Amino acid sequence: MEKDYSKVPNTVAHLGDDYTQYLGAVVPPIFENTLFTRKEKSFGYVYTRVDNPTVKVTEQKIAQLEKGNHALLFASGMAAITSSLMALLSSGDHAVVVRSVYVPVKAFFDTTLSPRYNIGVTYVHGDDLNEFEAAIQPNTKIIYLESPSSNIFLVQDIAAISKLAHSKGIKVLIDNTWATPYFQNPLELGADVVMHSASKYLGGHSDIIAGVIATKDPELSTFGWNERTTYGACVDPMKAWLLTRSLRSFPLRMEQHCKNGLKVAKFLEQHPMIERVYYPGLESDLGYKLGKKQMRGYCGLMSFIAKAPKEKVLQALKSLQYFEEGPSWGGYESLFNFPGGGEPEKLAEIDIPSGLFRISVGLEDADSLCGDLDNALNTLK
Repeated sequence: MEKDYSKVPNTVAHLGDDYTQYLGAVVPPIFENTLFTRKEKSFGYVYTRVDNPTVKVTEQKIAQLEKGNHALLFASGMAAITSSLMALLSSGDHAVVVRSVYVPVKAFFDTTLSPRYNIGVTYVHGDDLNEFEAAIQPNTKIIYLESPSSNIFLVQDIAAISKLAHSKGIKVLIDNTWATPYFQNPLELGADVVMHSASKYLGGHSDIIAGVIATKDPELSTFGWNERTTYGACVDPMKAWLLTRSLRSFPLRMEQHCKNGLKVAKFLEQHPMIERVYYPGLESDLGYKLGKKQMRGYCGLMSFIAKAPKEKVLQALKSLQYFEEGPSWGGYESLFNFPGGGEPEKLAEIDIPSGLFRISVGLEDADSLCGDLDNALNTLK
């Protein structure tokens, strides 16, 4: 009987793990070599900067997880994103971009694509389809989404935006790092390209820097290949092997991140020292109804504004016992960060409210995390 790899646990545990090819090894080996010789016979590989068997195993798994037929691993999430943008945009083109995207992505548009390559960009808040339609110009080639988006976790209507874009011959790119393919599959909703920082939940252990793109559009079957090869943005085989290791526990980790995240978000929502929580898993969140339509669950990343001066809140959070301070997320450990600490005028440009704090809820005991936050927040009274 042919094996069914369509279910997530089967995909991450077995797809691409060719036991007969790898001498029965239950864990595929790491091909750390730089080149592949072919005097006697060619096996389809030449140079690891171009392709590698270890990398290919991981790509097959992620393509299946995203309901696509093509995936490429990159050296980082930003390498995946910038390579995708360079593959689809040319001088004189225009892009519509959600304003609250990952800050380095906005910086790439503002400091590289626009001034150096004459690529226009219009930023939109992202929660109104009419706003997207008004932003489209005759030379618009892509719409760039991030749903839920960075820091404020704004949910965009992927299906409606994709339908609008395709009616005008525009491609839709989306960063799916927050929701992961476990909770959301944008390709099935109409998006053309999905991107991830695999350093986050796909890696899940804070020990990998990698990125990935996936698509199911036959016209994009070689999408990103030339850019990855030419720019030298390939992931090294050891990182790909570690990512495959991480994917084996991916479904279990995401289930627990969802449980912990919902518990902490609900705790914060009812806390007397919290003014607002940004988390689409809460019924009070503006993106809750839309999120229920296009997502199957939620991760552990959220933000909040407290009822106290931001400097005092920061000092309180530094007293947390389980939460460390750091800018990344998606690992076992819980973290807090302070994206709302800059100048209000600058923050407004990326739709971040002043005084916004972000927390990544890890896999520790959720009651302990709530108690830790409670102790810190109660010092603000």
